[in-house]
Amino acid sequence: MKAVAFHADAETELIEAAAYYEAQQCDLGKRFLTSVQDAINRIVVNPLLYPVIELDVRRCLTRTFPFGVLFRDRPDNIQVIAVMHLHREPTYWKNR
Repeated sequence: MKAVAFHADAETELIEAAAYYEAQQCDLGKRFLTSVQDAINRIVVNPLLYPVIELDVRRCLTRTFPFGVLFRDRPDNIQVIAVMHLHREPTYWKNR
């Protein structure tokens, strides 16, 4: 099984989104993190299942929340490039 490595900005996005959801409703932040972890688990099992959105970057959608996990499948790990909200600036992550 491949290791998962987060880009520093992707980790920040994840933490900020979880904090936002938690501020909206108790345990909603936890549910968001669980949804993202589920997406990452699915990526690790079969990264080639997800569509390429640009060059070597693929996207896996979370369930329940309007987020996508953008990643690169490398020989030794999965690199998470962004945990992006699907309704905001769709190309902000490209310089990563």
